[in-house]
Amino acid sequence: MIMRRFSEALKQQNWTAIAIEFVLLVLGVFLGIQVANWNEARETRRKSLVFTERLKADLRAEDRTYQFLVAYNREVLANANRAVEALEGNASISEEALLVSAYRATQYRVRAQRSSTYDELVSTGNIGLIRDHALRDTAIRFFNMTAFDDLVREGMQSRYREAFRMTLPNEVQRALGKHCGDRIPPPRPGVYNTISGNLDYPCRTGLPAQTLAQSAQALRANPDILKFLRARIADLETRIFDLTRNNRSIMESLRAIATEPQ
Repeated sequence: MIMRRFSEALKQQNWTAIAIEFVLLVLGVFLGIQVANWNEARETRRKSLVFTERLKADLRAEDRTYQFLVAYNREVLANANRAVEALEGNASISEEALLVSAYRATQYRVRAQRSSTYDELVSTGNIGLIRDHALRDTAIRFFNMTAFDDLVREGMQSRYREAFRMTLPNEVQRALGKHCGDRIPPPRPGVYNTISGNLDYPCRTGLPAQTLAQSAQALRANPDILKFLRARIADLETRIFDLTRNNRSIMESLRAIATEPQ
């Protein structure tokens, strides 16, 4: 409509009308661009809020997982220390207790990472939608840290784990796993009173005394068990130090996100 009137005024050389129509045309284009920009900015703000809340929810869950895995691996380390003390002759424990601690020293846990929101933001180039710089920095540093991957890899590839599995009869290992293995509660973000005692708890294997004695003797007779167990302890101590000291700022940032009012 404006363009038609503008064309007609131009033909008639009606300069006043031309000026008015030109102003209206420019104003219409300007307002159209502004409305589009306002709509785009509003949609960007909406996406920013949605992704921010999703990322916070993921990091709150990751905080609990972080605390759980530190507690779990400390229990693995405690059992490894008990087993090595007994095998070195520095502590007197029952044969069953030795087998339980030696078994638990082989354990590791795989982390179920909640990185879908972060991965989506990075893959689409939208990480800038997270306007909270502390939140964004925590996510980037946390999801790129390798300490948990190193912990799992060393647990899976542990030569002590392999030597232990090769030394004891399978029925003994099954009994240990059934009666003294992991007791992992369902993951519940925000619930921290269940992160401890999932491996280091009182148990009985139900194995006959003779089987316990023979299995304990087999461990003591294997020259690889003790040296590989010492290496396992060193690896665990290194990774726990890495998680709690070298990456302490990440751990504290996760705690701050998890404990802020929702």
